[in-house]
Amino acid sequence: IDAALPAMRAALADHGRAVLVAPPGAGKTTRVPLALMDQIPGRIVMLEPRRLAARAAAERMAATLGEAVGARVGYRIRGEAVPGARIEVVTEGILTRMIQSDPSLDGIGAVIFDEFHERSLNADLGLALVWEARAALRPDLALLVMSATLAAEPVAALLDDAPVVRSEGQAFP
Repeated sequence: IDAALPAMRAALADHGRAVLVAPPGAGKTTRVPLALMDQIPGRIVMLEPRRLAARAAAERMAATLGEAVGARVGYRIRGEAVPGARIEVVTEGILTRMIQSDPSLDGIGAVIFDEFHERSLNADLGLALVWEARAALRPDLALLVMSATLAAEPVAALLDDAPVVRSEGQAFP
């Protein structure tokens, strides 16, 4: 994913929204939020569809930074929360409740939808609510949709022709 990070950062800086497509295992979940930390003011919230994946992603990002979970990187899942100062990995229901309690998402600079190809009603609702909040209240809110297998063009069209960034990856013996 590292080769695609400059294009993804530029797309978010120029347009405030992007769709990132990269093969499984490329590092979308653990490398992209860290790459955005110095660019995005405020916290970065990343939607992860499963509780175990949310916790594991937060633990891996914190380890990459040489920190314990709860310093700059945290997570929030049903029944368990370890707040992070800069990045918070949340599950779908948590994101919906965050938007319901604070529609303008104060203090949040970016929302990342990871594994969007695993489509669910809650993920679609979350995207619709964040997109609406961005349009009505927070034009500065960055929005990134990431997927390994998603047909990116329909999602990009939904987001007012958001730039599509692709990481082709490479095969190793």
